[in-house]
Amino acid sequence: MGYILVLFHQNTSLARLYSIAIAPKARGQKLAQRLLDAAEDTAVERDCAYMRLEVRPDNAAAIALYERNGYLPFATINDYYEDHSQALRFEKRIRQPSEGQLRQVPFYRQTTDFTCGPASLLMAMGALEPGRALERWEELRLWREATTIYMTAGHGGCGPHGLELAARRRGFRVHMQVNTRGPLFLEGVRSEEKKEVMRLVHEDFSREIKQSDIERLIRTKLDIPAVLARGGLPLVLISSFRLVQSKGPHWILVTGCDEEFIYFHDPDVDHSQHRRELDCQHIPVSHAEFDRLSRFGKNKLRAAVIVYPSETASE
Repeated sequence: MGYILVLFHQNTSLARLYSIAIAPKARGQKLAQRLLDAAEDTAVERDCAYMRLEVRPDNAAAIALYERNGYLPFATINDYYEDHSQALRFEKRIRQPSEGQLRQVPFYRQTTDFTCGPASLLMAMGALEPGRALERWEELRLWREATTIYMTAGHGGCGPHGLELAARRRGFRVHMQVNTRGPLFLEGVRSEEKKEVMRLVHEDFSREIKQSDIERLIRTKLDIPAVLARGGLPLVLISSFRLVQSKGPHWILVTGCDEEFIYFHDPDVDHSQHRRELDCQHIPVSHAEFDRLSRFGKNKLRAAVIVYPSETASE
């Protein structure tokens, strides 16, 4: 009478509706709706938060079904089918965050390839100070204050030491957690001259931190539920390889968590050419996958900068 085929991808919270078909004699009995409902229920049971699918642009009946059920188009793929025709990509969030588990965090899209840290910090400051303008001039100023000068390639990104100092200068209380001492990211730089520059920058950051009231904790893992419960917003360093198959350190901002997922804003909308800003907000990742995501490089570096409003921060 009919069938539906859904694919599940390991280490993600995404399901893909690969195929659905109804026999001609079974049409008109709402079988497609029942199959779609069953597929979504099964995906939710497997801890998926999103369902995606592809459909021909001329398949009006299928498109109408998906749109009635809350699916939204987000991309067009050329030369997708065997006859070289296009496919429309649709997506639906099938699992909603638990009530009250997400912070109200404004979204800011990074405007350069190397300002994910400043963009994440801007979002945290905007959430902790509602009404604060998130502007590009401050994104670039934060980068100038926090950059390591060099990194794996191109312009240097930002490390946790520079980001925590930048937040502290703006009146926020800041904690930093790292699982190693000394300058970071040196293994990704070949030039000894560049490594020496990065060491000098780290030493300068460290001297300033020692003269401040910033708390530094050497720990192996961040307790995100506890941090959020105390009113903090954590910027977390992740490996972009597990996210988009691109090697490099990347900063994101955690916006909430529940028993199943950790949610975060990713400031890099260009991680995929088909991404929109909406797709990069409150991204759900299972706790186990986030634990793997938040380890960078061969040395499994963990780093987080936790920003609190100064008047409400607590231990």
